[in-house]
Amino acid sequence: MSFSNAKVLSTAPLANDDAKWAKLVMLTYTDPKNQERTFESAERSTRPEGYGIDAAGVIAILEKPTGPELILQKQYRAPVNKVTIEIPAGLVDPGETAERTAIRELKEETGYVGEVVAASSVMFNDPGFCNTNLQLFHAKIDESLPANQKLETNLEEDEFIEVFHVPLNNLYAECKRLEAEGCAIDARVGMFAEGIECAKKFKLLGA
Repeated sequence: MSFSNAKVLSTAPLANDDAKWAKLVMLTYTDPKNQERTFESAERSTRPEGYGIDAAGVIAILEKPTGPELILQKQYRAPVNKVTIEIPAGLVDPGETAERTAIRELKEETGYVGEVVAASSVMFNDPGFCNTNLQLFHAKIDESLPANQKLETNLEEDEFIEVFHVPLNNLYAECKRLEAEGCAIDARVGMFAEGIECAKKFKLLGA
């Protein structure tokens, strides 16, 4: 496998009837002054019926003797035509909770077995463009467990993921370095790095 092989070959318009994962809709709404307006929006077609969350992501940290390290992954994403730096994440399946999705995706994409210890609020990815959202989960990983001794992933046929770890203390600088190499930084990773830098700067929680 080589990410250098991955590239967009062409682009073309896509009708909603031909789309599997998403659709475009025209919204008609009233603004705070009760004036009627319209807005173009994108929506996922995969959100489980009766469930308000599209996807789950995992903040999984390995507690190393040299300091905590965040589990990240490289994955080519055609919409940006770049290798992106991401946390493990995936869509919620029908009949599944977002928490269960998080643990499943962590195992499938990285091989690690983890335990959820905290959950974020539901985050909306780009509310000026679409209604898609995601919930983040913090996972505790016990590296002494037999299941975490020999890591085995279970990727889809069209998934190509490279897993790596970054010391939390160096996450901001590492994002800058990877961007300079041509990678795209996923917003969740970038904002996590920004949060760590803010904690350092303003000496929050002893950072």
